Amino acid sequence: MKTAFRQLAVLAVLAVLGGVATVARADEVSVAVAANFSAPMQRIAAEFEKLSGHRVKLVSGSTGKFYAQIKSGAPFQLLLAADDETPTRLVREGDGVAGSQFTYAIGKLVLWSPKPGFVDDKGEVLKAGKFEHLSIANPKLAPYGLAAMETLKVLGLADVLQSKIVTGESITQAQQFVVSGSAELGFIAFSQIHKDGKLVAGSHWLVPAKYHSPIRQDAVVLAKGKGNAAVEALAGFLKSKTAADIIRSYGYDL
Repeated sequence: MKTAFRQLAVLAVLAVLGGVATVARADEVSVAVAANFSAPMQRIAAEFEKLSGHRVKLVSGSTGKFYAQIKSGAPFQLLLAADDETPTRLVREGDGVAGSQFTYAIGKLVLWSPKPGFVDDKGEVLKAGKFEHLSIANPKLAPYGLAAMETLKVLGLADVLQSKIVTGESITQAQQFVVSGSAELGFIAFSQIHKDGKLVAGSHWLVPAKYHSPIRQDAVVLAKGKGNAAVEALAGFLKSKTAADIIRSYGYDL
């Protein structure tokens, strides 16, 4: 009786998560997640694993690098990109499942320094130029890096500050450059310093959205995850209230 009840409970959970009607066994879902979303995705994955019994394997990195890996046959089943263009492209090229793409978060760009008072709330520190290095993510690989360069161009500082820019492969490395002292400040994702409504440490300028292209972050089921109940269940869970609450706690919009 207990076994039958447990099976019914699992089926009910998966129905809520957007899974299929039957589940034969627990599976592992391979997820490529944009570096800026690594921390919230770890929490979301943990909640999903508790509810579904499935396991989630997360690999964090830059969206551009993930695209190249997927095109080369990487075994990812679900992509959480830092933009909406890459998932759209993958669907168009047959590497993503048509109809599975959706926006899971809208990102915010921030100029941050671990030093209190170093970055003012209007970004005037950039015009003053009293720093040796400014860290950004590679604009060719990371949408947040592209947004940073767009911001500098709007401010008329792209050429002026070019010699001071140090580039990380991903938004995570861009933050590490600042944390380690290799750069005094850097453009990173708001989620990297924002948790539960509070600034983690340091000083920051939240870049106005009008200064750069929207950072609309989309997810897509990849060809290797097509028809997989666990993958579909996780994609469904990302749209749940539980996931939305976690996402907002890291400073994202929906």
